[in-house]
Amino acid sequence: MKKKLVAMLLAVCLTLTMTTACGKLTGGPSQPASAPVNDAEADKATVIFTDSAGRVVEIPKNITRVVPSGSMAQIVLFALAPDMFVGLSGKWAPAAEPYLDTQYYNLPVLGQLYGSEDLNLEEIAKVNPQVIIDVGDPKSTIVKDMDALTKQVGIPAVHITATTETMGDAYRMLGKLLGREKEAEVLAQYCEEIKKNTADIMKKVGEDGKANLIYCLGDKGLNVLAKDSFHAEILDQISNNVAVVNDISSKGTGNPVDLEQIILWNPDVIIFAPDSIYSTVAQEKSWQTLKAIQNGKYYEVPLGPYNWMGFPPSVNRYMGMIWITQLLYPEQAQYDLYKEAARYYELFYHSKLTEAQYKALVANSILAAK
Repeated sequence: MKKKLVAMLLAVCLTLTMTTACGKLTGGPSQPASAPVNDAEADKATVIFTDSAGRVVEIPKNITRVVPSGSMAQIVLFALAPDMFVGLSGKWAPAAEPYLDTQYYNLPVLGQLYGSEDLNLEEIAKVNPQVIIDVGDPKSTIVKDMDALTKQVGIPAVHITATTETMGDAYRMLGKLLGREKEAEVLAQYCEEIKKNTADIMKKVGEDGKANLIYCLGDKGLNVLAKDSFHAEILDQISNNVAVVNDISSKGTGNPVDLEQIILWNPDVIIFAPDSIYSTVAQEKSWQTLKAIQNGKYYEVPLGPYNWMGFPPSVNRYMGMIWITQLLYPEQAQYDLYKEAARYYELFYHSKLTEAQYKALVANSILAAK
């Protein structure tokens, strides 16, 4: 009797073991908790993101496709995530081509939300980004504008506030948004480092040591970036900007003035924008009474991919801070400018700047000053 009972128990155990084994081999209806989610489900996963405007926005958890809303966003984002771009806010200028990979140079142009105000919603829908990113100083209507854009195109739009003072924090927020916090921290620390270095250099220079300077632009050189204007922010920090006017323009084209006014200011140094009159001003008799021209203290801002002093006023300003402090105050700055430019171009343009390219960029400034 005992033998029969033991045999029956063994048979039951064997049956249960075989059933369990078969279940493992064929894959039961329930999947283990660690099983990977399929791609389609991963694409649909979303998270909540609070942007700089205080808007609570539902965005994809894994972002791989973005478009910038304007030129400033394009420059800032390009440093962090060029591989995520599916379109540009504006076509790269010819000066940018030597420094950019062709895969970025030939992306479709989608327009700008602000500035030229030609954002093409149909084209945005075609390239199918997961998020539209606006970067810069917020307009008073930013919440309304971002909400309207999101509704119109059916794609979440977010705003990240960024100024020269806050660019580090802007990159940190972008890093969280795009899942690139490590890379963003490198860029954030760079911006904060250069800002601090510039402040330290100017402490050494002192208020009395600042150069009397004006920044001229336009095809006749008769537009200036006025003191206290938005576009003169860096100039005002590193020099005594003598271009004082009553009605300050906030435009990148500056304030129109006449030559008589420039002669009255009679600055020690004149900075000419690219494509202004740097190359011909020495032959212009009407400019010869200016001591900056007489003493050869006039220079042209490097250009490529962007104007180093701004236009648009974005992260290119950090390269401008390095350049202009070395140009005006070499003893206090003591930069190895080629080394600094190569570092900047690697970080922000993903480009290996050659020494020949560097010399071409600074031919009418640093090299002309020697």
